[in-house]
Amino acid sequence: MKNEYTQEIVLQGKKNGMVVLLGIIALYIVAIAAIVSGGILLDNGEGIGVVLLAPGIIAVLLGWIPACGLKVLKPQEALVLTLFGKYVGTLKEDGFYFVNPFCSSVNPAAKTKLNQSGDVDSNRGNSVLNIATNGAVVAQETPSNKISLKIMTLNNARQKINDCLGNPIEIGIAVTWRIVDTAKAVFNVDNYKEFLSLQCDSALRNVVRVYPYDVAPNVDTTGDGNADDGSLRGSSEVVAARIRDEIQARVDEAGIEIIESRITYLAYAPEIAAVMLQRQQASAIIDARKMIVDGAVGMVEMALERLNENNVVELDEERKAAMVSNLLVVLCGNHDAQPVVNSGSLY
Repeated sequence: MKNEYTQEIVLQGKKNGMVVLLGIIALYIVAIAAIVSGGILLDNGEGIGVVLLAPGIIAVLLGWIPACGLKVLKPQEALVLTLFGKYVGTLKEDGFYFVNPFCSSVNPAAKTKLNQSGDVDSNRGNSVLNIATNGAVVAQETPSNKISLKIMTLNNARQKINDCLGNPIEIGIAVTWRIVDTAKAVFNVDNYKEFLSLQCDSALRNVVRVYPYDVAPNVDTTGDGNADDGSLRGSSEVVAARIRDEIQARVDEAGIEIIESRITYLAYAPEIAAVMLQRQQASAIIDARKMIVDGAVGMVEMALERLNENNVVELDEERKAAMVSNLLVVLCGNHDAQPVVNSGSLY
């Protein structure tokens, strides 16, 4: 069955807050004047005073009810209203509104605090006094039912996940998001902040387990059946975009738009970090040695060709072998060569 609350209703033409406020003030002025006048007339023995006194008292006792319908919204704020449990609409533009005094605002994530922007200052202005453990009176902010439409950044805790090769890694992401449909955010999920946080963790695990930490042979990260060079370290932009798409597909029903996702932390897990560092160092040493040997062999070949072309010296096979050995030792050694002057014959 399709959820009833999937279409957002934006309330228009409700910016009558100032007119209603002035009306309430005028009502109380008139009511107080009627009470005073009625009291004076009753003291003078005139029965007409009751006609003024009774309505004045009723107006004073019930005049506060319309004030409950006054709502103030700042830019990029929204208020989801329900009337006796039924969704009636959303206020989204900034201004001073007057709505049905019996309407109540709904925000199931008002008390939820995540490691994200918007959770620190969004409830400023509503505070109550509490007694601390040491007896001091402190001000504690009460949550507001207003929904922020601003762009916010969620920085979830780092996750320990195995990559496609089974190596445990630690990774953290920052997700930039905002609410685009307040009705879906409030009514389609129990708590849209917790829902977003859980979906970020789930999507991150699904994407990371497809990639190796570093480039590895015979690994297909795109799903096309061909090995590629994709990796978490080398393809961070591609991985981040894939995580963003994965999260967006999961939070569409919550009325949330994922603007961007970024990898903020990436490293091997501590239990294998030292071993993987040694492996990287060994690989780098092997690559460097291979480059040195390739260069040394090329230089030896060039030296022998130049000697033959210029007829500098005629070398038999044994002398060529000795010369090649000496050149390779000099070119591939880690230390400076110590020259030895041979003044005699090799034989």
